[in-house]
Amino acid sequence: EDPSSSSSMQNSVAPELPGFYYDPEKNRYFRLLPGHNNHNPLTTDSIQHKAMECKRLRLLEEEEKQKKTTRAGLNSSVLLQKRQLGLLSSTSYCRLVHELKVNCMQRRKIEIHSPDSSVAGTNNFKIIVADVACERIFTVNDVEHGGCKYGIINLSGLGKESLTVEMYDNLYFTNRKVNSVCWASLTHPDSHFSLTHFSKLCLMGIAETPGCASLLPASLFSSTNPGDRPGMLCSFKISTAWSCAWCLNPQADNCFSTGLTRRVLVTNVVTGHRQTFGTSSDVLAQQFATQTPVLYNGCRSGEIFSIDVRQRNRKGQSWKATRLFHGSAVTSIHLMEAEHYLMAADMAGKIKLWDLRTAKCVKQYKGHHNEYALLPLHVNEEEGLLIAVGQDCYTRIWSLQDAHLLRTIPSPHPSSKDAIPSVVFSSRLGGSRGVPGLLMAVKQDLYHFSYN
Repeated sequence: EDPSSSSSMQNSVAPELPGFYYDPEKNRYFRLLPGHNNHNPLTTDSIQHKAMECKRLRLLEEEEKQKKTTRAGLNSSVLLQKRQLGLLSSTSYCRLVHELKVNCMQRRKIEIHSPDSSVAGTNNFKIIVADVACERIFTVNDVEHGGCKYGIINLSGLGKESLTVEMYDNLYFTNRKVNSVCWASLTHPDSHFSLTHFSKLCLMGIAETPGCASLLPASLFSSTNPGDRPGMLCSFKISTAWSCAWCLNPQADNCFSTGLTRRVLVTNVVTGHRQTFGTSSDVLAQQFATQTPVLYNGCRSGEIFSIDVRQRNRKGQSWKATRLFHGSAVTSIHLMEAEHYLMAADMAGKIKLWDLRTAKCVKQYKGHHNEYALLPLHVNEEEGLLIAVGQDCYTRIWSLQDAHLLRTIPSPHPSSKDAIPSVVFSSRLGGSRGVPGLLMAVKQDLYHFSYN
């Protein structure tokens, strides 16, 4: 049963009456009050939220009492024996091993240390993004007076015995909302990170809300003398920015892209040269291929298209290559390693795997919950896992191979719009000798789920 389901199953015993709510505990109907400015303790939203919170607390209690239970016969020795006897195919064996490991993941809180004691644990996490080696995590944190500030968490201290990390902060912050973050390799791998913002304070009815894209050196966040740190490398004003991506292909060296309102902007940060591609919809998600200088884009209209950035600007939209279509706004895309398949999620809660050679959907991953948020996908092909956090604040893990939902993890904090967890999964958290597992940042806390 999906924990994101509402209390409709409980209420199905009693017939629904318009304007009334049936309380199964008290076995009676209560009138639903219409929405108004006064405090209203009994509305449809409050009833659904209460039911969701009860379910979350029950699931957390089950996880605290004992190790996450797995289905009968699902243990490593039995699986290995069946595989050796030829009773399990390699596909089934791999999926069952993943299911076993995922269901045995246990939550442990990580202690965050900082050279500045006022930094750690004072601001809510909004976004966490790991570098390629998973040695560092870039964080975006909300600040009390509005806006965001940035930091880097060093994962080198994340060992099997110790759950301690170092967080480095600086004085840079923005009064804009940060929509997207990606690591950039300018002077060396993962030397910088790119961010897109748009203004939090804007007038209703203005289509082109001022925003900006920033490229910051990672050396800003270090334990050295603050006076020795370099300034912001580049920041330029643009229209409303939704997404960003850095290109690692040498044919489009030093280029990054920003997805804007009805256009795509590709910028070379060394020469300053820009290319603009007009679109019919806002570009909410982007990723560059690595084997070719091709940029994939996901739009609010539900369209996914690719651009070869070597071509010059053209009038119209004749430059679009691959074209795929979702029924709702595309919030995240992920190009698989071989670059023959692309994963995409939308605002209808659908996650689809597309074959780019045939432009057909080959798999769907069911259970994700999203209605309006820009929520990322996390794909780990080495372990064969897909991970996504829903708008309902549940973290779901699927088998990449057969799209089977392996586990649903409740948030340690009550669900709300400003408490959606941000996660990172890696086989080597902390570098080449790191520990495998899932990192979850929610509110002011950071958790580790071991994956052994």
